[in-house]
Amino acid sequence: MTLIHHRRSRTRAVAVPLLATALAGVALAGCGGSDGAGGGKGSVTMWTYPVIFDEAKNKAYWDGMVEKFEKENKDISVKVETYPWADRDTALGTAIASGKGPDVVYLVPDQLPKYAPNIVPAADYMPADAESDYTDFALKSVTVGEDVLGTPILTSANPLICDKRVFDAVGEDSYPETWDDLKALGPKMKDEGYYALSYTGDTAQTLNMTFYPLLWQAGGEVFAEDGESVAFDDAAGVEALTYLTEFAEEGWTPKDLLTTTPNLEQTPVAKGKVACTWTNVPADVEPFWGRENIVVQPPLTGEESVGYGTVGALSMLKGADTEAAGKWINFVARPENAADLEKGAGYFPARTSADDLYPDDELQQAVADTLPAMNAGPLEEKAREVMGVLAPELQAALLGRKSPEDALKSAAEAADAQIAR
Repeated sequence: MTLIHHRRSRTRAVAVPLLATALAGVALAGCGGSDGAGGGKGSVTMWTYPVIFDEAKNKAYWDGMVEKFEKENKDISVKVETYPWADRDTALGTAIASGKGPDVVYLVPDQLPKYAPNIVPAADYMPADAESDYTDFALKSVTVGEDVLGTPILTSANPLICDKRVFDAVGEDSYPETWDDLKALGPKMKDEGYYALSYTGDTAQTLNMTFYPLLWQAGGEVFAEDGESVAFDDAAGVEALTYLTEFAEEGWTPKDLLTTTPNLEQTPVAKGKVACTWTNVPADVEPFWGRENIVVQPPLTGEESVGYGTVGALSMLKGADTEAAGKWINFVARPENAADLEKGAGYFPARTSADDLYPDDELQQAVADTLPAMNAGPLEEKAREVMGVLAPELQAALLGRKSPEDALKSAAEAADAQIAR
């Protein structure tokens, strides 16, 4: 499972350079049967992944959706195929290039630019009343240029979370809201044998959940507005990385995590030695902290308060039976139908009209309250490649091998070369 979307893996999906070549200029043919012109029975094939971590429950959800849909739409048959998260882009890119791709596929925002030439814009099948019902965060996260390229069916958020036990242990009764607040905790936590922050510099991690939130909080962006170059090496980027390197230099964040990612149970986070983190979510730490000790805070504020969250969406690929596939996508996206998927995976609705999934759960309510502050990351085709060249330079700065300015300058030069290819 990749961290680009789902919370429990800590390994970033590897960018697949062959995709750009494999997808370029391909006239796609989906797997659907009738195109509606001949009056025959239409068919839809969808590829998805274990969104609900219990694969049996994930399968039961989709089996139930298919059964319910086919009762309402007797002229359309649906086949849902579930694939592993690992290497999903390789499998999908190869299938699309060979004309054997699915009609509908579950995608997350950073995949959309790469597949944009192969996706049917949602405007071709999404009802106007449904589009107006999506939250700003959900709709923005699936919009590339002027086109909505997916139908959101769930959302997630990574707010700042703090361990109440650590704050109690040092006699601190207020939780950080700003960069300055967290920085002020550094010396105090260190003196008492704790860390103010858990930050991972492991280059295998997605920067969406590590460095980018700080960059956004500083008022910066990963890419320039035209997408033709990067912007992370500007003053905001230097400010964000300088802030972070101070935590590393002063020992306010675990040094081991700057280069490695051990199993969570082996980390200071699980051992109750870390005050706050934004690289884990409540479900990760609950077995170690206990629900009663998880304090959910909005993302830290530098210039602004921004955190990472994502959106799971269903996209239609060109060559599909637009009418049949559109009916299926719109059916799944109904709030009452998406609810069991969202709740089963611990996520949140993408539509404003959806019922509250967690009316008696204060912890989930607190996370949901932070959704408007979330950013799904840059929607640029080379976003993952840029991460690949930026992550080692960030790590070099955190380890004191380069200044923040030099690290970001080197990364920008390499990233701009990637974008130009």
